[in-house]
Amino acid sequence: MRAIHALRSAIYVLFLALTVIPWATAVLVISIFARGNVVYWSCVGWLRLAIWGAKVICGVRARLHGFEHLPDSPVVLLPKHQSTWETLAFPGLMPHPLCYVFKRELLYIPFFGWAMARMDMIHIDRSKRTEAWNRVAEQGRQFMAKGHWVIMFPEGTRTPRGSQGTYKNGGTRLAVATQRPVLPVAVTSARCWPRKSFILRPGVIDVSVGQPIPSIGRQADELMREVETWIEAEMRRLDPEAYRSAPVPGALAGQL
Repeated sequence: MRAIHALRSAIYVLFLALTVIPWATAVLVISIFARGNVVYWSCVGWLRLAIWGAKVICGVRARLHGFEHLPDSPVVLLPKHQSTWETLAFPGLMPHPLCYVFKRELLYIPFFGWAMARMDMIHIDRSKRTEAWNRVAEQGRQFMAKGHWVIMFPEGTRTPRGSQGTYKNGGTRLAVATQRPVLPVAVTSARCWPRKSFILRPGVIDVSVGQPIPSIGRQADELMREVETWIEAEMRRLDPEAYRSAPVPGALAGQL
């Protein structure tokens, strides 16, 4: 069975490589004549194709919960991060353009990174913390004023299934600074696409959106603890098998 998964995954990676080159080239040409949302939604077309390929080739499907909570006004989106899947999927799932906060090294990836450079994104140098935060605050405010949503993964990097990383308060700091609500999201993507692996397994990825949490009058650390509590409790509800032997964080002990 593993050999079959590996073969299907290899076909999927080839599918991504063969489609991203012409698609990104077309986006770069389009960006000469248009910018902003035209370029963004052009890129989202390929991301939707990538998610469709994962479904058709590898049997990876999505099940959505709580999408009625999505607001019309800008928010700071704070999702659980387990896989490459949510990075590809969210722009096609969300109704407004997303501005990712990411390390600038990704811009050097041929074709994929070049197309990203043409969109309204926030790329930072993680080695310069103060400069990075100032860039996030300044550009985040600008992009949200245009109706975009800023997306930040509070754990910073992908975490293995059934585990929990350290939740950093950059996203809630931005929310407090701009007086925008935060939107917590739980994602069980490692069930089908584990981190640091290109072997996809067929199955269902649950994406659960929580209620928007206002940031006005809140402290960033306190607000992030609320986000963390909701996400981790929801992860245990959606994927109890993965968390069977995992310790329950102190903030959740009274809720589970």
